[in-house]
Amino acid sequence: MDWLDEALGDRRDRSLMRQLRVRPVERARDFSSNDYLALRHDPRLHQAGLEAAGEYGAGAGSSPAVSGWTKAHEALACELTDWKSAEAALLFTSGYVANLSTVAALVGVGDVVYADRLSHACLIDGAKLSGALLRVFPHNDSNRLESAMNRDKGRYRRRLILTESVFSMDGDLAPLRDLADLAQRFESMLAVDEAHATGVFPIDGNGAGLVESLDLASRPFLIRMGTLSKSIGVQGGYVVGSQKLIDWLIQSARGWIYSTAISPYLAGAATRSIQIIRQERWRGMHVVQAAGVLRQELLSRGWHVYLGESPIVPLMLGHAELALKLGQELEHAGFAVGVIRPPTVPRNTARLRMSVHADHSVEMIRALVEALGPSDLVRNTVN
Repeated sequence: MDWLDEALGDRRDRSLMRQLRVRPVERARDFSSNDYLALRHDPRLHQAGLEAAGEYGAGAGSSPAVSGWTKAHEALACELTDWKSAEAALLFTSGYVANLSTVAALVGVGDVVYADRLSHACLIDGAKLSGALLRVFPHNDSNRLESAMNRDKGRYRRRLILTESVFSMDGDLAPLRDLADLAQRFESMLAVDEAHATGVFPIDGNGAGLVESLDLASRPFLIRMGTLSKSIGVQGGYVVGSQKLIDWLIQSARGWIYSTAISPYLAGAATRSIQIIRQERWRGMHVVQAAGVLRQELLSRGWHVYLGESPIVPLMLGHAELALKLGQELEHAGFAVGVIRPPTVPRNTARLRMSVHADHSVEMIRALVEALGPSDLVRNTVN
């Protein structure tokens, strides 16, 4: 194991070493987690989870392929199906496992996968695991995707397009209408990870996701994956789509077949959370408005920030050393933000990733920006 000394030393030298630590700040100053709708501390979720655990046990006990699932799991699947305007739903232990297992179950040797360059690692890993040919197209470039699909006509058994609806590190939106049109034209499947859109979009609607916002849910070739751990505030993953899709995943999604199901507690809590999201739409609307305030405040101080509508606000810095230094300074000031460095993002695109929550006030957002200071002052200090 001596090779680990050199490998870890290399990470430290390049300011890329990750550290596991206890979360350092109070909830109101946490801009690092994906709890966009501020529901993970809601006592209504905890109460619903306790009721489910009291009736069905603290753990699920087995894979649902072996012993089925409880009525708490069935209630959550039904809630997801209704919310997402789908025929059926399947639950997984995490969003990562849902994506990995679903992609690997849909394609194999002799097939081709077209993945957006900034797709989440679990989508890429699923494509690699499947044995299908993986083609990566430039971020949100539907024209380049169309060219690649044209060149590949007649060469592969099945085709699958992979994308996130809201990209986790940049916070921008995928051109889902264009991708759906290409999928239909080229007789391809389209798998969309709705992890960071669920609960927020449609902004003035029920929060079911960007697919729902664009009225694409009825497309028969569309597969939607997501997580219970972000806006829903619990833990686990899911896939929604046609009944025959779910029937196939039950036969072939290894992460579902060979994993113990999520606990009844999580199923009960997630069901209650979705009900709250559908009822309390002020949460999603506040997040989008507050994220807009954060972007404008940062821009007014000379920072490089991507524009957009999502709760994800990346402060682009470029150098890993600078991102690490500013993240530490903000932590000392009492704020937690995501310090994102390669290989999570491409080289020279290190950033501070800020996630706005429904319980972040405008005053707290301005306090965060004040702690950062103007961009020129910070850069001069670093240089």
